[in-house]
Amino acid sequence: MTDAASLPGRLREAAAPELFRLDGRTALVTGAGGRLGRALASGLAEAGAHVILNGRRPEPLERLQDALRARGLEASALPFDITDTAAVRRAVAAVEQRFGKLHVLVNNAYAGRTGGLDDATDHEFAAAYDVAVIAAFRLIRETCPLMRRAVAETGHAAVINVASMYGSVSPDPSVYGASGMQNPPFYGPAKAALIQLTRYAACHLAPLGIRVNALSPGAFPPPGVLAQHPDFRRNLERRTPLGRTGDPVELKGAAVFLASDASSFVTGAVLPVDGGWTAW
Repeated sequence: MTDAASLPGRLREAAAPELFRLDGRTALVTGAGGRLGRALASGLAEAGAHVILNGRRPEPLERLQDALRARGLEASALPFDITDTAAVRRAVAAVEQRFGKLHVLVNNAYAGRTGGLDDATDHEFAAAYDVAVIAAFRLIRETCPLMRRAVAETGHAAVINVASMYGSVSPDPSVYGASGMQNPPFYGPAKAALIQLTRYAACHLAPLGIRVNALSPGAFPPPGVLAQHPDFRRNLERRTPLGRTGDPVELKGAAVFLASDASSFVTGAVLPVDGGWTAW
């Protein structure tokens, strides 16, 4: 690992905008084909990283890969199932063979549906936890050797876990109305567990130079739903101190911050990107 005593001097020599650059670094983003994943991957690529795009289905990953490359950015599609340990190990081996190291890991993948307490199932609770928490742990564990190599090069590596404001507070049932967008009971508990995993991993990986932080976004409902249910939109806007809903592109800056030298002394943090929702 880079001598900690040399790190502040290196950072002091960089102008503030340079601290946010990720040139020459490699980032793996899970769930890259989804709304949030596309924004996160794009932001890291725009900051200079080569972004490895993960998901189960290759088609959306390849579309995003091609779109980023058309802009002169660096991206590679790498479809694999993050809930399959053998598949994860094969993917990590492929990353090692091509890049040798991994500077940034973004655990963004999630799978689930809307719904309420009355129709949620045991299986859905287990599946939400499997994707949001166990898979994140698995990826941290399996990529740790590659991140340690990155630490030797840049002084630190970064894990970003994408949690949710509903990992900290309960959904307000009065917001949803007839929209059908009720947040299910298994989503928040899984994201809360991911926040705790973030803190645990931050403390235990800090001696290795690997920083672990979480983004806590919300509310970013699909535009089509907002257009179809104006009452739902107004309820969300009234509930949010900034008076509007968020757009996934507003995660770009926060992700680049947590991935880059700009946050070199930040670990174990949960960064809300929720328009002030959790500040009430």
